[in-house]
Amino acid sequence: MKLKSFVAAVCMGLIGTAALAEEGKVKVGMITTLSGGGAGLGIDVRDGFLLATKMAGNDNLEVVVEDDQRKPDIAVQLADKMIQSEKVDVLTGIIWSNLAMAVVPAATAQGKFYLSPNAGPSALAGKGCHPNYFNVAWQNDNLHEAAGGYANDAGFKKTFILAPNYPAGQDALTGYKRVYEGELAGELFTKLGQKDYAAELAQVRASDADSVFFFLPGGMGISFLKQYADSGIDLPVVGPAFSFDQGILQAVGDAALGVKNTSQWNKDIDNAANAAFVEAFQADYGRLPSLYASQGYDTANLLLSAMAKADVSDADAFRAALEAAEFDSVRGDFEFAANHHPVQDIYVREVIKEGDVFTNKIIGTALSDHSNVYVDECKL
Repeated sequence: MKLKSFVAAVCMGLIGTAALAEEGKVKVGMITTLSGGGAGLGIDVRDGFLLATKMAGNDNLEVVVEDDQRKPDIAVQLADKMIQSEKVDVLTGIIWSNLAMAVVPAATAQGKFYLSPNAGPSALAGKGCHPNYFNVAWQNDNLHEAAGGYANDAGFKKTFILAPNYPAGQDALTGYKRVYEGELAGELFTKLGQKDYAAELAQVRASDADSVFFFLPGGMGISFLKQYADSGIDLPVVGPAFSFDQGILQAVGDAALGVKNTSQWNKDIDNAANAAFVEAFQADYGRLPSLYASQGYDTANLLLSAMAKADVSDADAFRAALEAAEFDSVRGDFEFAANHHPVQDIYVREVIKEGDVFTNKIIGTALSDHSNVYVDECKL
């Protein structure tokens, strides 16, 4: 799929290509997952990003959208085309950390800015950080660290943990174990994209676990939760938002009710920017926004805030404008740590049902003004 969209094109129709040469124009290449497993995540990032551009009404922004099909080789090919042929100034959109690791270092090495609306692998937060790389969502470990903190507060003493075997999954279990104070009843890495968890559930059942922590985003989480509910295992579950987010909950249904999960965003965060976002997203798309949609929305607004202060052709000035992060985030207060990852609150949410819709509500704060452990390794 390929979509070329000016902000004004969304609102008023196409703009002539001759305008691209004008000062202040920024061309964005969005590479994200729009088909196959995990497509809902990329669709939400795209929709949140484009909603922010539409609401801003800034006709200096062009967005080119491509589907990476969740394949690293396709993502690399698309990035090369966007940089060499499309002449983009900024790249964004990647959901999966293995794709980010394939694309981001090469893009930033060519002088392009990369604004991540999701993937935040530890390798790009520490020694592999780059002045032109910004993560607008979180560093991969963060929500899992918060889940470990919640597990301590809940009194879990022996958790069974599992995640897919790719960079984000590895960071997930590392983050959970960094904060969790109890013992592990078991630790498993599953196959990325796996849908059958009978063997893993048998190991959970055979263990002496008192709880289960898992990170399985997209369709993986749907499959696991349904099979978990059917397994007869009666242990409390905790996880990050990725396995309990808005786009997943309707497919999971009652099996998710009451589950606690961690997130830096929810639709009930009380600030004007978030209220406007939730209302506009529902009006435009006919569904509640997800965490991924909120991250796409914030990423676009960060970019627009930088465009208001500097021209992208002046890399130093544009970078400084991004670092300042002077935009109204749906999360409330927003700032970057020295390695260009957010410092933010992370909440505990509970899955509830509002009418016929499964959703989340915030029940507490797991971590306040939380950064990441890799800042000191980054020499910017």
